[in-house]
Amino acid sequence: MKSPMDHWYEKAGVRRDPRRVIARDLEAGKTLFPEALIPYLDHPLVRALGPDERFRIVTRHLYQYLHFTMHFETSVVNRATERIANGSSGLGVRPPMRLDAYKIYCDEAYHALYSLDAIEQVRGATGVDVPAYDFAPFLKQLDGIGAQVMPGEPVLTQLLQVVVFETLVTSILKDIPKDPQVVDTVREIVGDHAEDEGRHHAYFSGFFKELWTDLDPGMRERSARCLPALVSRSLAPDLAPVRTSLRLAGLGEDAVEQVVADAYTAGRVRRHTHDSARHTVRLFASAGVLDVPGADEAFAAAGLV
Repeated sequence: MKSPMDHWYEKAGVRRDPRRVIARDLEAGKTLFPEALIPYLDHPLVRALGPDERFRIVTRHLYQYLHFTMHFETSVVNRATERIANGSSGLGVRPPMRLDAYKIYCDEAYHALYSLDAIEQVRGATGVDVPAYDFAPFLKQLDGIGAQVMPGEPVLTQLLQVVVFETLVTSILKDIPKDPQVVDTVREIVGDHAEDEGRHHAYFSGFFKELWTDLDPGMRERSARCLPALVSRSLAPDLAPVRTSLRLAGLGEDAVEQVVADAYTAGRVRRHTHDSARHTVRLFASAGVLDVPGADEAFAAAGLV
């Protein structure tokens, strides 16, 4: 069977792409991250801080994105991908699919590598300090969903996590590579990532259909109740780094909470989740997930259908 990873040795970023190096385009007035994708940047309390502080906020938002990418790829995606590759997933995965999983494992490790590389380059080029980043609370919440809905099934939960995340299509991967106002190196890094992720999306779409077929009716019902929460948690904004950045910019606690509350309203978060999850939900529907009793209601309650 034809695989999306068939030409990995010729096409994968880790095999083909050069190291992306910050050049002089910062001096040309370009931004390090699309300002339209930073919900709190145009809040009146943030605008009042002035252009220099605004630049530092944008820089820290890039750090946040790259840190999240680095940790999610290694702690969530590769945790499950290794299980598929080494045969410990509990499924009868065919050898070609296991080999492809190892290719993805290499890709994701490389994405983490160049994310940290970019952070260090930007810190050197801008002089903006990199705040500490703690991924543990996010991972604890993500794993907690499976522990609550599917106790005793940590491996299946990890497999569902990776399917969810690798089939989501966010505006960052779609829009940044095409934005001429963004620093070229950042556009190239995100473009490299998006190209690899296109192949991963196809792989995990196929993997999920095999996984779903292998589940018995009871596990399908439990999985169908777990998936909406996994999608919502994967797309939920990580607000701790936002608060840290706003404090570093000089805002007091009341102002920080006001900015966060105004920028991340429930309606705005729900719309973002719905839009980014369209392809994932379509995959689940095509596999029959929404036909499980109660599944359609669970996805609707999460704002996904």
